[in-house]
Amino acid sequence: MGGGRRWRRAASQVGRSVAVWAVSTVTLLVLAGILPDFQLQSPDGDSATTVAVTAALGAGAFGVLSAVVWPLLVRLLLLVPALVLGLLVFFLNGSLLLLALRVTPSGQAEAAPETAVIVAAVMSAVASATGAALAVRDDDAYRRRLHRLADRRRGRQPPCSSTPGTVVVQLDGVGHDVLRDAVDEGLMPTVARWLGAGGGNPGPTHRLTPWRTDWSSQTGASQLGILHGSNHDVPAFRWYEKDTGEVMVCNRPSSAVELQRRAVRRTGDGGLLTADGASRGNLFGGGAGELALVLSVAVRRDRGSRSRAGYFAYFSDPANAVRTFLSFVAETGREIGQSLRARLRGERPRVSRGGLYPLIRAFATVVERDVVVAAVMGDLLAGRTAVYADLVAYDEVAHHSGPHSRDAAQVLRRLDRSLALIEKVAEHAPRPYRFVLLSDHGQSPGETFRSRYGLTLGDLVRAGCGLSVPRRAERTHSGAEARAAVRAALGRPVEESGEDRRPSRRPEPVVLASGNLGLVSFPDVPHRMSQEEIDARHPALLSTLADHPGVGFLLVRSEEHGGVVLGPRGARIPLAELDTDPGPLAVFGPGAADAVRRTHSFPHTADIMVNSSHDPADGEVLAFEEQIGSHGGLGGAQGRPFLLSPLDSSPPVAEGEELVGAEHVHRVLRRWLHEAAGTGAPLTAEPEERAA
Repeated sequence: MGGGRRWRRAASQVGRSVAVWAVSTVTLLVLAGILPDFQLQSPDGDSATTVAVTAALGAGAFGVLSAVVWPLLVRLLLLVPALVLGLLVFFLNGSLLLLALRVTPSGQAEAAPETAVIVAAVMSAVASATGAALAVRDDDAYRRRLHRLADRRRGRQPPCSSTPGTVVVQLDGVGHDVLRDAVDEGLMPTVARWLGAGGGNPGPTHRLTPWRTDWSSQTGASQLGILHGSNHDVPAFRWYEKDTGEVMVCNRPSSAVELQRRAVRRTGDGGLLTADGASRGNLFGGGAGELALVLSVAVRRDRGSRSRAGYFAYFSDPANAVRTFLSFVAETGREIGQSLRARLRGERPRVSRGGLYPLIRAFATVVERDVVVAAVMGDLLAGRTAVYADLVAYDEVAHHSGPHSRDAAQVLRRLDRSLALIEKVAEHAPRPYRFVLLSDHGQSPGETFRSRYGLTLGDLVRAGCGLSVPRRAERTHSGAEARAAVRAALGRPVEESGEDRRPSRRPEPVVLASGNLGLVSFPDVPHRMSQEEIDARHPALLSTLADHPGVGFLLVRSEEHGGVVLGPRGARIPLAELDTDPGPLAVFGPGAADAVRRTHSFPHTADIMVNSSHDPADGEVLAFEEQIGSHGGLGGAQGRPFLLSPLDSSPPVAEGEELVGAEHVHRVLRRWLHEAAGTGAPLTAEPEERAA
């Protein structure tokens, strides 16, 4: 039986190879008839048989060279920036075609270099599509093809295991209500099936649970807490540290390295993924041994662990490069068209979407998605125990188009297809898998502070300090994660805006923005200033900020009360009294007081923490950055992400309890990993207990 099966498998493989060769030969003949600079015969003309043989030999030689030489070329180019490699793919592919034509016995085939690039791209795409179509009903061939899509570090076939693995996919920026609406509107049929929603679906296999973020509702704080169990002393997306004189930025590789180091030191644990884990497309590694597109290792120079390794694994198949490049171009055109339509319709609110943004969006929604999904597929087929992957597409588009826009809805539809593909691949994995879907934060809609009031938060602070204010408000640098991912892929130095550069020790304040959260620091004062010190130095500053209609509340240190929340019309509530008198925090909902008190305890909390105003009727906030869908502070849907978990795992929290904070999510995920392993191991101690 075993021998007969092997023979049938071999015969099937030979049949598919011959079919791909035949289709490639026909493609080569068609292209030779269409393209003027590509010929398969001598100038004097050859017989049809000679031309056909030349095409067959050329197609065969190109296929062999692509299979044998191409992976070696990619390995030799490991130090080339990833996006450069993506473009270099086409020129190298064209070179292989020219070489294939040269080695044909007739030696009559010729192609201009630029034409060779086109022919090679078409040949790779056709061969890839033909092979996939022929193998679609062959599970063994399907599995082997998927193995080639990812970086396989294990040199042997992974053993089968009945112990389930766990795949956690983070849909960056997708709020609980956005996901619920997308399911109800039919945008995400895969998620709908998991929830048992809609007609025709069987019973649910998953449960949907909302959770509440910390005050800093952004990827850096949430993902650090989820993957490493501690986001202590992460007050915002970017903040100024007086002891070092540095501006920390969560999507800056050097900052990500330091934040991960601090979390590991505080918890005494490597992270969620230390046991045979893989981290894909994240800011932090989570202790995983397999890393790809991880920002905290982007600064490393060794080949084995750099974050760009996932790009090289993906582009080692030239067909991937062709498909992703074409999708990249289409997505760039889609963004330009959508932006133009929004401008012609006069849609409001609206932010600038020109410059490099169409390319950045295409990178996030196409390149990073394809590479991360391929890496996860490889992890499944390798049988890894735990995988955590981040898909940033929705977050990037929602920042500029709005969290409830049609543009963002289209991205959700495509993300659902990626989930369906991952689920399909899991059927061929050597072990069963549990799928957990979550988000790190939501997004709150609203126009920018600058567009509504004609000045930035920095301008308002300068006015309160009695300093000159520029006539024209400058744009505040956007902190979207995709920008950092693009620069890491290019191997470029970290981009620094004026506000991110190392401040001088002059008395002028440093004003930083993190969505609708602002931070004001005085770099010439070595400690965190108190309300009394600020009033003595700048008597009008705190009242100027607190009374502004675009500001919801301030947090400052107080020599008398330890910490106070300031609001309009002279509101001044000590932190200890917020439970009985929330003051300006009342409109921000339950948990706001606890979140503010926790941030107040951080060593690097700014001298003045500024949260924008919030309208609970429509959920809008005012971003201090150029974003019409923002997150980073308190107010609205940004602080209400989701956790979608399988029913065969224990409930995240007991009935009637709330899931609060990224560190709590970490403990839940760790518990589920223990349950999947069947160890029954107790949870590790709380971070605060271990730090003590």
